[in-house]
Amino acid sequence: MYYHQLVKKRIIIFGANGMLGQYLVNYFSRSRYYEVMASSVEETSVINYPQYIQCDITNRESVKDAIYNFYPDFIINAAAFTNVDKSETMREEAWKVNVKAVEYMAETARVQDIHLIHISSDYVFDGLAGPYKETDKPNPLGYYGRTKLASENALKISGSNFTIIRTNVLYGISQSRPDFVKWLVTELMNNKQVKIVTDQINNPTFIPDLCDAIVKIVETSKDGLFNVGGCEFISRYDFSVMIADFFTLDKSLILPIITEELKQPAKRPLKSGLVIEKARKELNYRPRTLLDTLKIIKNTSKL
Repeated sequence: MYYHQLVKKRIIIFGANGMLGQYLVNYFSRSRYYEVMASSVEETSVINYPQYIQCDITNRESVKDAIYNFYPDFIINAAAFTNVDKSETMREEAWKVNVKAVEYMAETARVQDIHLIHISSDYVFDGLAGPYKETDKPNPLGYYGRTKLASENALKISGSNFTIIRTNVLYGISQSRPDFVKWLVTELMNNKQVKIVTDQINNPTFIPDLCDAIVKIVETSKDGLFNVGGCEFISRYDFSVMIADFFTLDKSLILPIITEELKQPAKRPLKSGLVIEKARKELNYRPRTLLDTLKIIKNTSKL
């Protein structure tokens, strides 16, 4: 009798303890079509995932060992130094995590013919004329944006098979740290005033939607550059008011402010966001509305 044996695709996920990384590990590990190795710099997995390896991605040999020992079909790099302000002063650390680590992954991926999926950011743009298409010319304002652009360029010259996903303002469900929605709801429930900027415009990205796009890339092996974001462009302030209204909280606690008043070390792109038509057409990407995502968050969390 002939038995068909399922050949699983093997995926290693760096940054597995972050918001996106956790969701990706949970998603792929539930499917019988994938075998997943989770990896982060911490000693253990925050979601207690058994197939986990600690890896310092700023160490070339550690990256090589993690990949060689698992021999994946896909690498998903969800790891990043994401603190925009600290990137201005901790430049060496930001460069190591956001650029050198990507070079190490790409080097190993090229040798083993592994498809590398890398998460980038709308911060590669200056925010003067958004929303941006994949073909628009980058012009980062701060060091964080410069590192993300450098990571993209490192992939383009690496000779490896890669896909770059630019995204912005991730929110959703996380076990490690509160996302923007959970943070805001918690503050308002505790009757705390919050200052939210009115002049930063993006299309916030629901983490499960971003995961859907990554899954499609894994399924189709699509390469190149894709913008992945939400379907609605909105200011951070208006998004906050929407959240307060949805959860029946006091929106008068949300104080409007402009970015310049915050006196932050790093400049932010203001009129930003990402045009997602390419992802719609080539990945069949269908992000949910902001209202629908808030309903999902409410039904799947303790908010």
